[in-house]
Amino acid sequence: MKRLAATRVTPNNVLGVIMGGGAGTRLFPLTKERSKPAVPMAGKYRLVDVPISNCINSEIRHMYVLTQFNSASLHRHIHQTYRFDRFASGFVEILAAQQTPGGAFWYQGTADAVRQNLRYFLREDYDFVVILSGDQLYRLDFRNVLQQHLDHEADITICVIPVVRKEASSLGILQVNEEKRIVRFVEKPTDPKMLDDLKLDDPLLSHIGVTKSEDHFLASMGIYVFNREILRKALDNDKTDFGKHIIPDAINRYRVYGYIFQGYWEDVGTIRSFYDANLALCSTKPQFNLFDRHTPIYTHARFLPASKVLDARINHSLIADGCVILKSTIEHSIVGVRSFIGNDCVIRNSIIMGCDYYESQHQVQEQDAMGIPHMSIGHGSRIEQAIIDKNAHIGAKVVITPKPGHADFDGPNYHIRDGIVIIPKNAVISAGTKI
Repeated sequence: MKRLAATRVTPNNVLGVIMGGGAGTRLFPLTKERSKPAVPMAGKYRLVDVPISNCINSEIRHMYVLTQFNSASLHRHIHQTYRFDRFASGFVEILAAQQTPGGAFWYQGTADAVRQNLRYFLREDYDFVVILSGDQLYRLDFRNVLQQHLDHEADITICVIPVVRKEASSLGILQVNEEKRIVRFVEKPTDPKMLDDLKLDDPLLSHIGVTKSEDHFLASMGIYVFNREILRKALDNDKTDFGKHIIPDAINRYRVYGYIFQGYWEDVGTIRSFYDANLALCSTKPQFNLFDRHTPIYTHARFLPASKVLDARINHSLIADGCVILKSTIEHSIVGVRSFIGNDCVIRNSIIMGCDYYESQHQVQEQDAMGIPHMSIGHGSRIEQAIIDKNAHIGAKVVITPKPGHADFDGPNYHIRDGIVIIPKNAVISAGTKI
């Protein structure tokens, strides 16, 4: 029997699918022991909280998160955080790559990940599937996207954002006609002549309110809305990636439209972009506002005490719950949950991710006996332009300073990426160490 086309959007006929990404090599070492969506963000959140919160705030209550690497901490976070009322339908579930009678391979790309899990997506009566990335910062009401999708009788809608020329070569760039129907899609174009052909023309620039100070292009945000049957047909092949294969092919076969988004959007898939996007939250009026009461970012409720600050100087920084900060200086930095900052420390332009638990007195005594620093930032330490991952033991008078222009490097208990020093999770840095 032919399935009738949906004429409206309801909380029960939309499925959200969040792509957990591959091994997350560009975010190493933050992904050494966790999947990319589970990377801590802004002192108390995880990256996956952003797309899930966007879905919840858009009345999308049914979600799958697709992942295949280091999924234990992500699974724990999802299970502890997103529990819907038992009398109302709704779920957030993780689908990890698995061997089945139909296949024994890990996900080969974004499209392959969705294809391998189609049996879960199609067994319920979802009319629309919203496919999202798990490593982006943005706020978007998907109800507006879905309404445009219905209004244009689209088969596929791609969320797009205006970007300038220097950003275009690292993104999927597309062209739309006056009805916003996509007529061309090029993945990461580098040829200047091709870019000239793809740039936005004056009528559309004026329509979206972009000034003509420089060339602009429409870039894919990696957010797609598919009609149920179109998704099944588009994946009835062995193509592995949406951006490289599925979308370019779909433009010639289906009604594919662009939804033009003009808010804040940032891909945080690299150490530099992750670092910059996090510290941007410390500004007076950040573009990604965590204090928006209408569209909150949800996360695990930890029931921690208020942070204790004793004679410290703190400027343009975020301090999460359950911290103890002694007489120190903290500037333009993020201090994550359960952090302990000792006396006379200086922390600038850094991300301290905090701790997963408080150490017991017995653990402290055992560590003292072995000469291991406590799980804290030790007295007299100076940390600048660094990322200190969870549960790090930083001894007294440790000095970590930026390495601008330094090549990527992997040292004992530390790594350098884009001039940023990263101390990995559970690392021990002995007192007096200089990095």
